[in-house]
This record gives sequence, structure tokens and C-alpha cells, in this order.
Amino acid sequence: MLEELVGSTWHRFITKQADNHYPDAIVYLDDVRHTAGIFFRALGGEGGLRVENAVDSDVYARRSLLQRIAGSGNKTQYAWRDEETLRLPESLALFPSKQLNTDLYLWLTALSVVDTQGNNWISRNQYRTQKTLDIWPGLTTRYLKLLEAHLQQRPSLDSLPEKEAKQEQSIRAALADSSQAVVLEYAKRPPQPVPLWLHPAPPQQEFMASKAPQDPDHPDSWDDNESDQQKDKKKQQKRKQGNREDMPEGNDGLMSFRLESLWSWAEYTKVDRTSVEDDDDDAMLTAEDMDNITVAEDNKTTAGKIKLDLDLPSNQYDDIVLGEGIPIDEWDYKTQRLQKDHCRLQTMTSRDAEPMELPQRLRAQAHKIRRQFEVLRPQRRWLSRQNEGTELDLENYINFLTDRKQGHVNSDMPVYRELRNQSRDLSCLLLADLSLSTDAHINNTARVIDVIRDSLYLFSEALNATGDRFALHGFSSRNRSHIRFYKIKSFDDSYNDDIRGYINAIRPGYYTRMGAAIRYASKLLSEEGSSQKLLLILTDGKPNDLDKYEGRYGIEDTRMAVLEAEKLGLRPFCVTIDEQAEDYLPYLFGSRSYMVIRNAEELPRKLPMLYLRLTQ
Repeated sequence: MLEELVGSTWHRFITKQADNHYPDAIVYLDDVRHTAGIFFRALGGEGGLRVENAVDSDVYARRSLLQRIAGSGNKTQYAWRDEETLRLPESLALFPSKQLNTDLYLWLTALSVVDTQGNNWISRNQYRTQKTLDIWPGLTTRYLKLLEAHLQQRPSLDSLPEKEAKQEQSIRAALADSSQAVVLEYAKRPPQPVPLWLHPAPPQQEFMASKAPQDPDHPDSWDDNESDQQKDKKKQQKRKQGNREDMPEGNDGLMSFRLESLWSWAEYTKVDRTSVEDDDDDAMLTAEDMDNITVAEDNKTTAGKIKLDLDLPSNQYDDIVLGEGIPIDEWDYKTQRLQKDHCRLQTMTSRDAEPMELPQRLRAQAHKIRRQFEVLRPQRRWLSRQNEGTELDLENYINFLTDRKQGHVNSDMPVYRELRNQSRDLSCLLLADLSLSTDAHINNTARVIDVIRDSLYLFSEALNATGDRFALHGFSSRNRSHIRFYKIKSFDDSYNDDIRGYINAIRPGYYTRMGAAIRYASKLLSEEGSSQKLLLILTDGKPNDLDKYEGRYGIEDTRMAVLEAEKLGLRPFCVTIDEQAEDYLPYLFGSRSYMVIRNAEELPRKLPMLYLRLTQ
């Protein structure tokens, strides 16, 4: 116990002494993520990009004695961007004031908007800096304050060897004058990172294979490659660097080691899969301790037995397929063209649906909702002051006779009234996301799919009370050739026990190829003769699928599908329970055409009220 106390005390002391950051002034990306996204788009950046955390990169620059003892100063987080994401450091505590650290976030955001050119990482960042200040001169004051604070933190020339001092002098000159051409000479150690610049060698868009030289003395090894997979806070706390390697033969080589020094976690499995469920609860904890995870691909056939829970049911137990499948277009934002008949959508209906009454737990709430919505049902009302009608409007007729007796003759005064039906001329199609993520639990007793099911029940009860025409459909996908579009209720179906049976039969599917589902739902809704047409989309996450539909590709295709729906005279509106939806929904649907429900349990109650607000 005494040894542990002394060790932990020493570790805290030496780490604090070696740390050159300012913890009291730390600013987290989560605090400025929304602001950075708005700022990026306001400066002309692409609307489809999302703001994500950067990853750790190795630093091979010279460290102080205290840093070497504490084992710190060997990692940093660079800002960079690709076609889908803007990567910013997870936190910043480089400067003694929070304002300066916040300004650094905004400066890096502005720097990432402009295009770049140059032969090396210094000239590219110089060009970005100069162009940014030329386009937005209002940032000059903030940049000069950041530059002054950063130059004070850089190592003094006297403390460095001769060649490293020349490198540092060149870096300082490049920072002071972005128009000055700078050549960085080789030295044993590279210069200290420049937090005012973007990543010296940002990784490519695809999953990176680390092929850079690993010699810390080599200039090409000053920067580390990183993976570009989306951070998931619920699954892992920090992004890892990924490498690709050939599948080991397994029968060559000799490895000698002490068992207690083994610190690795690897997996090689010859199957085609997209996710793995592991019974080992410590596997993720082990992975968290690693900075680098290696995967391998093998095209050889393996003679072995493995038991898998496949994601495709047999035909005997799958839902009923309706028709031959429907070709659907898809937008490719990279080529800026609509790919004709790129997807195949299969309409389906549940095999196991059985007629049923409304669940007992929802009856009291359904009764209350029906009473609220019955006032919207079309009613026969007398319309007064008509030029023609079935009978006289006595009040106006008396006024007419009075005016006539006083000499004020107005032969055009409407003196009739007529009994007419006041109808709501609108149709609504609700499109529910039935992807695999809806199988997640929101509490100890209910899953997302259960909340969606209850929402469909109450939504149907409400619209049935108004007499409005409505349809219910669900969708999921496995790739562009396997998009499942479930028929729950069509516009011409009556809401009854059979429809409630189809609602009860919905279950989680696969992935979320939202663009194709919106296009087909828009086609169904556009065929309605109503003057108002509402396309209500219910989802729990962003668009995704197996074949390149992740990230910006799926976002751009969905956005184009929404724009196509608006051109058809429809009103798309999205309801989601995704807490991160505000990062991408304004780009997809517009600032006033979506709603985020923070507490998923409130969805069944809020969905009918939302419809009431949208259609009144």
C-alpha cells in the first residue's frame, strides 16, 4: 500500500511538472462543436460535412527531461478535414485563457474552409493562412493574438542543437510571414508541432494502411497516419489508428516473449460480416488500451467450423415479398449526377400479422387523443352572407330591408345562407425507420422499436378521428439491391384490427438507405389528389448502409431525395430521437422541417400533437 501511494503521488507530481498546458482554461470540442459547424458553413464550407474529434498522432520532436520522465509530450491532435468530416482536437488547453483556446477552434475551422496548394506541409499551411486572412480580414486580430501567444510557447533557439535551431527559426519565419518561402532542412529531430496549422500529412478518406517509415529520425516519419472511422462515444472513448496487414500464414516464424509482457489484442476471422457480438466483456476495455489495431484480409478458403447467427432469415420465415422489385434512382454527389435505376426496392408485408385490438396500456391515452382530434373532423356548417343558398340569412335580410327603407339600395347584398361540408383536404404518409438500431433499449423495459410501434398506434388513432387520408410504411436496407419497403397501411385501407396487427408485427431490420425510401414514398404520396401532402419521416439515426452509403454519400443522397420531394409539392418533415441529429438534419431538411425528441419515451405522445401543429 505504501509503495502504491508513493508511486501514485510521484506520478501525479512529475506529470504536473511536465505538463505545459493550462487545465483551468481548457475548452472541449463538445462545447463549441455546434458553433464551429455554423461558423464553417457561414464561411462557405460544405453543408454536408460534420464536425468530429481528431485522433492522436505521434510527436517525434525533442522533449524536455521532465516530459521524458513523465512519458508525456509524445502525442498531439492535429486539425484536418476530408470530404466527409472536419476533425478538430478533442480539447484545447494550449493558452492561459479560455477565449484564446476558443479562438483557436474558430481559426482552425476557418483555415479548413479554403482550398490549398503547395509542395510541402509548410507552404500549404502558409497558403491557407494567407488566403484565409485575405478573404476574411476580420480574423486578423484574433490570428495575431494567437500567433503572439504561440510564439512565446515555442522552444528558444538557444536550447536546441544547431540543425534543430535552424528548423525552429524557419518555422518562426513561416509563421511571421506567410508569403515567405521556407525550406526545412533535415535534422535529427523534427520541429515542434504548430497548433495554428492543419495536419501536416492528413490521412486519406479510406481506412488507412500505415505504410510510412517508422524511423523517428527520418523526415517522412514526423507525422503519423490515422484512421477515418466515426467516433462512437458509447462504444469507444478514443479513435484508434488502423493498419492493414497480410493474413499471417500461421506456420512460419518464431516468436519468443515473456508472457507477462504480452500487450496485444487481435482477431482474424475469415467471414463476411459487418458487426460482431462478443461475449467477452473485457474485449472493448482491452482495445481501449491500444493505440493501433491491425486487421487482415484473406481470400483463401479455411477448412473449419464456425457457428454464426446470420442476419438473413430463411424464405420460410421471411416477410412476404410483393412484386418483382422497383428500380430507384440514387444521387452520387462526387460525380454530381443522378444514377438511374441504381437501387432495387422490394415492397413487403408482414407474414405474421394477426388482427388485434388496441393494446390495453394505450387505450386511455388513445381516448384522450381521439377527443382532441375529433374537432378537426369534417362537419356540416351554415355559411352566411352568400349570394346564393338554400334559405334566407335572416340577419342580413333584415339589414337589407332596413337599408332599402332608408333609401340605401344595394342589390348585391348577400342575403342567403347554405349548409356545406367543411373538409380537410390533405394526405399524410408516415415513413418509419425500421433499421437494426431500433432494437436498442431506451430503458429497462422498452426498445426503440417498441416506442415506434406505440407511436404508430396513437398516430393512427388520431388521424382516424380526423378523417384525414393517411398511409403507414416502414423501411430498412442491406445494400442498394436489397431495400425493404414495408406496407403497413395504404391510403385506401381502413384503419381497423387488421392494420393494428400489421403495426404490431413491425420489427428491426438492417440498415438505413433513406434516400431510396423517401423517393418511393414521395411517389406514392404525389399520386394523392389532396392539395396538402405531408411526408412525415420517423427515424432514430442518420442514413447508412453497407455499400459506400456511410457518411457524406448517404447524407447527400438523402438531401437530394428531400429536394425532389419538395419539387413534387410535398412537405417533408423529419422526427428523430437521435441526440446528434442537429449536426446533420438542418442540412437535410432545413432549419424548420425537423424535430428532435430528447426523451424517446415521449415520442408516442408528441407525434400526434406535432401532426396537429403542422396541419392546423
